[in-house]
Amino acid sequence: MIRFAFAGRCSTEDLQDPEASRNWQLTRARALIEPAGGQIVTEYFDIGHSRSLPWQRRPRANELLQALRDPNRGFDAVVIGEPQRTFYGNQFGNTFPVFVHFRIPLWVPEVGGPIDPDNEAHDLVMSVFGGMSKGERNRIKIRVRTAMGSQAQLQGRYLGGRPPYGYRIADAGPHPNPAKAAAGQRIHKLEPDPVTAPVVQRIFTLYFDGLSDKAIAAQLTREGIPCPSAHDPGPTHTARRPHGSRAPYEPSSSTPATPATRSGTNNARKNASSTSTTSPSATPPA
Repeated sequence: MIRFAFAGRCSTEDLQDPEASRNWQLTRARALIEPAGGQIVTEYFDIGHSRSLPWQRRPRANELLQALRDPNRGFDAVVIGEPQRTFYGNQFGNTFPVFVHFRIPLWVPEVGGPIDPDNEAHDLVMSVFGGMSKGERNRIKIRVRTAMGSQAQLQGRYLGGRPPYGYRIADAGPHPNPAKAAAGQRIHKLEPDPVTAPVVQRIFTLYFDGLSDKAIAAQLTREGIPCPSAHDPGPTHTARRPHGSRAPYEPSSSTPATPATRSGTNNARKNASSTSTTSPSATPPA
């Protein structure tokens, strides 16, 4: 009997079932090794770690690498269920030499058995799967970011985080996903805040009238207009300031206040000269 250690990975716990992912990877691994008299005696399965992380930064994968150095490791070979789950980019080229050094065979279903370190075709196949893994992750990242950007710009969707100063969160109806809508989830959008929107409009007006950032901040502070963290405290340390303490945006030589701080964006100067009608945070509320 050949004793095997199983290596696998599941990236997220909230979007997929780790147990189901582990089971199908185990099924593929066993289908490969059992006809050759192999049996899995130990497992190294990472949950919640991205494939882009090198093996040394995945807890269980790193334990496997350390176990290779131990003569009493308790297994004779290592098997993985799917190379795209385990290797990313050039990780195979950086990791497999460790297996070769300690003379531990690495079995992969796509090769049909152990990888031959002297076989150029095996090395090419594993390099291709590493590239496919990287490409798959990059495609998903681009699709998600593009979809979130279009939802915010074209549909006015609110996707999380503190709303920009001058806006508030409003209900936008049931969730478009039928399953989430059935569970009672709703989507949200940003709309002008009747309390702070006039302050943002005034900041832009004063700026166009020629007042400097420091002068605008000083004037708003003198008039007692709350700063963004005072208006919407949230989980920030500035929200816990006593009312009698020094105003957080009062001009000082060490931390000069700016309209960007007041309006909730660090690009107020650029936004004043080239505002975008699709980005609420870059546009004074109407």
